[in-house]
Amino acid sequence: MLTRKQQELLLFIHERMKESGVPPSFDEMKDALDLASKSGIHRLITALEERGFIRRLPNRARALEVIKLPEAYSPSLQPKRGFSPSVIQGSRDVAPPPAKARPPETNSVNVPVMGRIAAGVPISAIQNNTHDISVPFEMIGAGEHYALEVRGDSMIEAGILDGDTVIIRNANTASPGEIVVALVDDEEATLKRFRRKGASIALEAANPAYETRIFGPDRVKIQGKLVGLIRKYH
Repeated sequence: MLTRKQQELLLFIHERMKESGVPPSFDEMKDALDLASKSGIHRLITALEERGFIRRLPNRARALEVIKLPEAYSPSLQPKRGFSPSVIQGSRDVAPPPAKARPPETNSVNVPVMGRIAAGVPISAIQNNTHDISVPFEMIGAGEHYALEVRGDSMIEAGILDGDTVIIRNANTASPGEIVVALVDDEEATLKRFRRKGASIALEAANPAYETRIFGPDRVKIQGKLVGLIRKYH
């Protein structure tokens, strides 16, 4: 079952493609659903993809395929036997509608930056959304994502430097060897490689100057897994 906003977005995309053959931009989706930021649109698209209503087409900017429509949708628009997908091409071979400017293509999505994370001794827990950052679609997949600004040098041998911004997929479990956001004792957040030592959890640095820290399993909560990194050069 879809939420009201998820259904509104799905039908808006479908109807726009029927009318003009040109996909709506993220700004148009945001305005149509009266949302404050494009990160909300990304979360809705991800939810629709996970529920099998749409599919993102790889290596094509803003390309979506509508797989199915809600059962309550008008029968005149949804055949009783099967549904022929509408493909949102997002490519230059689609002719623009007469007398309308073609919306700019984009291959990125806004992800909320949730504060700072320590790559060193843990600092304060993750904060609230401070701003959004534009992230290439290719860097993320299904699921919800957020970004954190790195402070510290304990992960430098994993290529993560002080001042980098890491992209995290929201998750509460991890496999040994994965780099995770770990919340220690519900109050300290840190970026480390996840390991297991018997029944205990080890948070391993990627810098020989830092020791591996061992905790009981009830003291550590996984908050997400590293999927990408953004670095600015000055």
